[in-house]
Amino acid sequence: MKIINIVPGFGGTFYCGNCLRDSSFTKSLREAGHDAITLPLYLPLDSINNTDESDLPVFYGAVNIYLEQKFKFLRHMPAWLHKFLNSRAILDYASKKSESTRATGLEEMTISMLKGSEGFQKDELEHLIDFLKNHEKPDVVHISNALLMGLAARIREELKVPVVCSLQDEDVWIDAMNENYRDKLWNLMCEKGKDVDAFIAVSQYFADLMQKRMCIPDEKLHVIPIGVDPDVYKFSEPVQNPPVIGYLSRRNKANGFEVLIDAFIKLKEKPEFKDVQLKVTGGKTGDDEKFLKKQLKKLKQKGFENDIEFIDDFRTEVLPKFFSKLSVLSVPVLKGEAFGRYQLEALASGIPIVQPALGAFPEIVKETKGGLIYEPNTPDALASKLAEILSDKEELNKISIKGRESIINKFNSYKLTKDMIAIYEKVNNPKVKNVLVSN
Repeated sequence: MKIINIVPGFGGTFYCGNCLRDSSFTKSLREAGHDAITLPLYLPLDSINNTDESDLPVFYGAVNIYLEQKFKFLRHMPAWLHKFLNSRAILDYASKKSESTRATGLEEMTISMLKGSEGFQKDELEHLIDFLKNHEKPDVVHISNALLMGLAARIREELKVPVVCSLQDEDVWIDAMNENYRDKLWNLMCEKGKDVDAFIAVSQYFADLMQKRMCIPDEKLHVIPIGVDPDVYKFSEPVQNPPVIGYLSRRNKANGFEVLIDAFIKLKEKPEFKDVQLKVTGGKTGDDEKFLKKQLKKLKQKGFENDIEFIDDFRTEVLPKFFSKLSVLSVPVLKGEAFGRYQLEALASGIPIVQPALGAFPEIVKETKGGLIYEPNTPDALASKLAEILSDKEELNKISIKGRESIINKFNSYKLTKDMIAIYEKVNNPKVKNVLVSN
């Protein structure tokens, strides 16, 4: 089967769990014997994704679509200018600008993208359709999130193939926008959902949330969680002396980095945890600089600035070394997440997780038995839960083993890829296409 996985590129300045999910999924499809590629939109795929597709064109280049949105006279720009603005050098520069990954201010562009052939980027859509139709000829097109549904109608019309859409954290993008646009966007997404053959939510929590927000019928909705390849991660017992807390995500307020810093300070102020360390990786954008300086100032005021280590390299191939130096991982996202790939990566490495009782976190901890949940999502509650898990070394090791076993048995990417292929086969078979049942 020929599968095209269409994903937003992100430029590689920070840890993008969704991007890693997409690229590793393509790899799993290939290893299962299918012809699969990851096709980037907006920005290039970065080396963090371990892709060998650097020669593929980037469609809907971030600079082009911005100019097409803002300036009417550029909506049919000459080919030479379009090519120049879509060059790797220009897109690499754009990826370093914080505006390229910020939802605020992109409300009108998001609406235009969802409108597809009726939006201001319709020429970009035709470039993509031409490439798919004349170069790739897929059996299935899989778009990585619902904000790309504007592509679906033309793909189905021109290529005569089904479109599958993953669901993960679209609400975070929309809820960050001006409130005057939110209802309009959700209504538009309900309408565009009719052009999609099957939706894949990454957790039951997010399936329930998005079914209501996007008016998705039961027969179109499936739950297939994220998986990782356990062989990529080396199991090691959590370090004990001194205990080390890890953080793997973009270092910003929304991902709870401030909650973790404040909890870390509270923990170190306890005599029994005066030696605890914090290791941080996952990158940042220009938007995060002021916020991060504030967090470092707190640590310096307490004399703890030498007890935190920032690790710039967060590629998948170096993460095993990062995890081997941890006791526990915590990413206290303020509003929770649809899933959070970093949890699986930690568990695959034998590192328990401590997460707030928000989003899909309770569901994941229950299924993996690889960590603890706390509430409310405050520094005091997190510090208390970290103290609890770090104080019981025997229990910490038991949780470590259970977490690793859950990755092998439940969240193994090879097993979950088979589940996805089964859905592709159903939507490709006209006899069973209309009798899909929800997972």
